[in-house]
Amino acid sequence: MLKVAVIDGQGGGIGSFIIKSLRETFGDKIEIVALGTNAAATANMMKAKANKGASGENAIIWNVKRVDLILGPLSIIVANAMMGELTAAMAEAIGSSEAKKILLPINQEGIDIVGFLKEPLPHLVEKLILHIKEEFNV
Repeated sequence: MLKVAVIDGQGGGIGSFIIKSLRETFGDKIEIVALGTNAAATANMMKAKANKGASGENAIIWNVKRVDLILGPLSIIVANAMMGELTAAMAEAIGSSEAKKILLPINQEGIDIVGFLKEPLPHLVEKLILHIKEEFNV
């Protein structure tokens, strides 16, 4: 079974939307681990039907080594992102994880990715779902 980590911070809105879309598409064919930079983000992602969840630096560092796929906004690989909630140690662990990473190019940290069209979150998540279907044959 594909084990997927969804990482988010602050209120967990992006992560919650990703998890809801994953559940609607894949049902129980995948295991979803909600990893929040704080308890509020994790709680909201759990409400979106993640299988389990954990919060904080150590939980993220420990879990990203144990999943097949990491999903979230681009900012999860940027030290001090999410108003400082995402630590340098978290960003390093996520970036160094052997798991495949599919990140959404949402401009929250003053980072522009040239060559990508700015699209609303629902469109980006639709593309994320299609990518998972193609890459992992789920």
